[in-house]
Amino acid sequence: MSSITLIGTGNMARAIGTLAIAGGNTVEVMGRDQSKADDLAKALGGGATTGTWGAVPAGDIVITALLADGVVPVVAEYADALAGKVIVDISNPFNATFDGLAHSEETSVAQEAAKVAPAGASVVKAFNTIFRNVLGNGRPNVFMAGDDEQAKADVAAFVESLGLRPRDVGGLRMAHWLEGMGLVTVGLAGNGVGHWDFALGVDEFKD
Repeated sequence: MSSITLIGTGNMARAIGTLAIAGGNTVEVMGRDQSKADDLAKALGGGATTGTWGAVPAGDIVITALLADGVVPVVAEYADALAGKVIVDISNPFNATFDGLAHSEETSVAQEAAKVAPAGASVVKAFNTIFRNVLGNGRPNVFMAGDDEQAKADVAAFVESLGLRPRDVGGLRMAHWLEGMGLVTVGLAGNGVGHWDFALGVDEFKD
């Protein structure tokens, strides 16, 4: 099983943390508000612990369960504390009207995080195409992008421990398009599907 640190105490941290504990993983929670981190760790149970904000995370995989505009500053703030870690960015940088991405260039939060991450750290984009309410219901696909094959393999093993299906889409440049997929899910929720209880997936058709 994996050792995980969740940076963040919101709904996605709670959803992923719940599945992680159920899957037998070791979970640490970090938050700027220590009381919120303590409360989430207590709610998760299963031996979940809390760490001190900015300290070296206990987990080999560090999930930044933060809003998009907070990810890069936090990675920069943690700096060398993240050396050697696999950093998983789950965010979606939507614009104010939810019909485009907040950045105009062909980049992504994950790519920008990689620029400020310390040597030896690897960034993987994952989980951004899944609504929080869908986690734990069924086995949605978890699309992943990253340049480090071993880091992606580690994240894939963690995803499988949650009862979910990892889907590797390629290098970190593909994180931009995963953010676009996140945008597509919001468009479907508001239009063609009409609700939030679904996830994008892959159907394979073999002879």
